Parts: sequence; structure tokens; C-alpha cells
Amino acid sequence: MRKSLFPVLMCFTCAFFMNSLSAEAQSSDDGSILLSDYAYTPEDNLVGTIVIQGAEDASAEDFVLRGDNAGKFKIKKGNQLFIRGKYAKSAEKWVDLAIGTADGQLSADFRILKDQFHTNGVIAHRGAWKNTKVPQNSIASFEEAVKLGCEGSEFDVHLSADSVTILFHDRDKEGLVIEKTSYKDLSEERLSNGEVLPELVDFLKAAMNQNTTKMVLEIKPSAVSKERGIALTEMVVRQVREAKAQAWVDYISFGYDICQRLLELDPYANVAYLNGDKAPSEVAADKLFGLDYNQKVFREHPDWITEAKEQGLTLNVWTVNKAEDMDWFLEKEFDFITTDEPELLLEKVKK
Repeated sequence: MRKSLFPVLMCFTCAFFMNSLSAEAQSSDDGSILLSDYAYTPEDNLVGTIVIQGAEDASAEDFVLRGDNAGKFKIKKGNQLFIRGKYAKSAEKWVDLAIGTADGQLSADFRILKDQFHTNGVIAHRGAWKNTKVPQNSIASFEEAVKLGCEGSEFDVHLSADSVTILFHDRDKEGLVIEKTSYKDLSEERLSNGEVLPELVDFLKAAMNQNTTKMVLEIKPSAVSKERGIALTEMVVRQVREAKAQAWVDYISFGYDICQRLLELDPYANVAYLNGDKAPSEVAADKLFGLDYNQKVFREHPDWITEAKEQGLTLNVWTVNKAEDMDWFLEKEFDFITTDEPELLLEKVKK
């Protein structure tokens, strides 16, 4: 039987795409305009510090504000970006702003967000799906987490064979290996609520309609190669930037190389490590945001809880579904608890 050229062509195309993406991302590591933060509150109108990645010594005069909303902001000493007081107190949930260099060589668009995120530490695992009967890792499960008032909603991102970033937890869907199957084939069967298998770009757009629940974006390591996992990481960061979603997104991953690459691409991103095999001192030395370990790890290494706090790391734990376990981690004053039972955990934190 004559063999089809499709798998060969797909592999060649994916390899070419990943090499091109990696080269593009590598070249953009330096020379990009970044913000150290993207949000303000009515009480604190400091947004963040403007930097050129790789040239942090730029002065305030090097930057200009552009666009219809430029007059709502001002740059102060040390490249600090402020939203003007009356706009910080307005009803707007976000404001779009373009920032460029005075010589016109660099420019970037940002969505500056009014920070009204909940601070209850409740992270809905794959969204709020279990008690709402909606699919995991769906737009609907994120929306249910928002309705509940969760601080964050976690979801998983894979790369399909034709390099589409999609939301799904397992490595295979209905017997189809995600990394070896096209998005068209993966999405032929809709989710149980009729929703199409979400692409990341569509999910970001839908989740940015509010400013109370954060996206906790898990980048899945590749089973094919580490290079493919890095290519996924670079694509995810690019799509988050293009969507102007930085204020909404925190990152997590089981791949330490992925965590490190995230911080190379955006040194100000909140990045936490999932695998549970590194002590807090090592994670802190690499400037990660926090530990996000399975509850068994923290019970086996209770000293890591104290050490993490001393190192200035945040503490998240997964997946905590029993009431007595929730009580234990609440008593230990964890910053976040990831759960399939956000309703129960919310009841506890409100007491």
C-alpha cells in the first residue's frame, strides 16, 4: 500500500514553524517594551514601570504615550506609568494604551486594567465544572468560576500537530493524541455543552470580559520533545501579548525549562512551578513567583512552607477537594488553594 505523505509533510511543517517561532521569539527577547505591572486601583494609580527589555537604563524621556487614551496617563521619574486620578476612579474596567520610544523604533499596545480581582485565594481547577455540570477547560467553566467569585481559574494548554494552541487537560482526546492530530480533527466532536474545543486566542478574548477572576494558564510540557514545549511556551506568550491579556494571566507548568523560558520572555510575569521536586531556595533563586505543588509534597516537606514564605514565594497547592484538607492548608496560610470544589472552599474562606 502506498504511504500517505501527509504525516511527513505535517511533521516538516511543524518543525519549520517551531524553528521559525523560536527564532522570532529569541530575537524579540531584547528590545521589547514591557511593563512591570498592568493594573491600577482607584486608591493606587501607579500602573507599573516601563522598560525596554535588555536596556533597563532608558530614561522617562525615551518614551511617549500614543493613542486616544494617552492623555489619561503620565510618565514620572524612573519610567513609572500612572493613570491620572479621575480616570482611576472612573467606571471603566480597562483602558487601552500605546507606548513607544521617542525615536519611533519601538512601540507596544497594552490593556491597562482596573484591578478588582478577588483576593480569596480560591483557584477553580480547570474552571468550575464539577458541580455546574459544564465541561472542564471550557469557556463555560471559566464563566462559572467568575460567577462564583473565584480569585482564579486554572486551565491547560497543549499544542496540536498543526501548531494550534488549545485548551485540554489530557494528552489525548477521544483516542486522538493531541500533539499528533490537527486541530480540525480534534475539534470535530464538540464538548458536552456544544462548545467547540477552545483555542487559546478565543478563550483569552472571552475571559477578558471581566476583571474579577484571573486566568491561571498551565503550559503542558511536550511528550514529543523539549523543543516543542518551548515552542508552545513562546507561542502562548506571543498570543497573550497580542490579546493584551498580561494583567489577567499567571503562568504555571510542570516543565522547569518552560518556567525559565517564560521569565526570559517576560521577566515580570507571575510564574509558578508545579512538579514538586525543587526546594524553595532554588525556585526563589531563579526568580519564580511561587510553588504550586501537590498537597502530598507539602505534607512530606512541611519545612518548605516556612522556607517559601521566608524566600518571598507564594504558596499554591493542588488538588484539594476534602474539607479537612482545605482546613489544613488554610491554617497554614497558603496564598492559593486549587480545587475541584470551589463552592465548598469559598464557604470556608468567607467564615
